[in-house]
Amino acid sequence: MASSASETPDSRVVLLSAEWRHVAMLNYEVDPSILAALVPAGTSLDSHEGKTFVSIVGFLFLHTRVFGVPIPFHRHFEEVNLRFYVRRRSHEGWRRGVVFIKEIVPKAAIALAARFLYNERYVSLPMSHRLDRDSTGRGSSIQYSWRHDGFENQLKLKAAGISQPPRLNSVQEFISEHYWGYSCLRDGSTLEYRVDHPRWEIQEATQTSLDCNVAGLYGDRFAEVLGPPPSSAFLAEGSHVRVFMGRRLIA
Repeated sequence: MASSASETPDSRVVLLSAEWRHVAMLNYEVDPSILAALVPAGTSLDSHEGKTFVSIVGFLFLHTRVFGVPIPFHRHFEEVNLRFYVRRRSHEGWRRGVVFIKEIVPKAAIALAARFLYNERYVSLPMSHRLDRDSTGRGSSIQYSWRHDGFENQLKLKAAGISQPPRLNSVQEFISEHYWGYSCLRDGSTLEYRVDHPRWEIQEATQTSLDCNVAGLYGDRFAEVLGPPPSSAFLAEGSHVRVFMGRRLIA
């Protein structure tokens, strides 16, 4: 059955504004059957040239504001998330969005707020990052680290070259051009929210590594998916971002 979004004044309110910077994206092909049970009602899996993807993404939250107010000690922090891609037909056409399998942040209050407002799968773990740039200014490396069950997990990416918009119809464009978020609510319905930012320029990755207790964090079904090298990877400088209040889809 087709779904429509209930229009409410809240759905046009900016909940969160921030900068997302140094966005490292490692992308893996996945069997759609692994994701089927996680697809929110009213959406369907999105694909590129017949291939379905999950991405593990690390980035920095900077200058964060909630309802326009900066929260002391919660403005700058890391996030690493595992996500996949869906789409939903609306009155203006397809809306292409993201579903989060798990999101890791270092601040317990942020994780609690996200679980309350969006029913997102946030957890709070000790985190850190390291950013290095070469002398030319065209090469950089970023490392995101988080500790879970005594194990130090790391996502690393090195990139080089001139940052530029992704090629039209490329997998890089597919991965980076999703401007909606979807999550499953406790009653089985779906929350839809808009994420607004300019089109990102990217650098292709020259080297990546993921040292992660995948089964412990994400479940056994993702261990084989995230074990091999990613099928694509890139670094986006990022931008200012606005996340709007969500609205429940009505079947």
